[in-house]
Amino acid sequence: MHLLNTYDCKDEADEAAALIKGPVRVASERDDTATVYNLFADASWTNLYNLGMYDLKALKRLLESRESWGEIERNQHAVIVQGLERVCRKYELCLPSHWL
Repeated sequence: MHLLNTYDCKDEADEAAALIKGPVRVASERDDTATVYNLFADASWTNLYNLGMYDLKALKRLLESRESWGEIERNQHAVIVQGLERVCRKYELCLPSHWL
């Protein structure tokens, strides 16, 4: 399990936990006078997509219209893939070849 995200509100953390496939844990942590809620779960592309992280939804929209890409879309794709390469190293994931 990995720390996937941190929330300021328990309700938000619980809503996010409901989107996760597989084991999940929400743990609270006090920092001075504030409480934060850490979401722990398996780092998978499905879970990260369901949480709306790392521009995966934007990538999906881009890939659906790949045949009609212009310069702007190619640049957006390159920026997203560059970010996802960092995610791969962080969570030991493999970037699917059809996303490239």
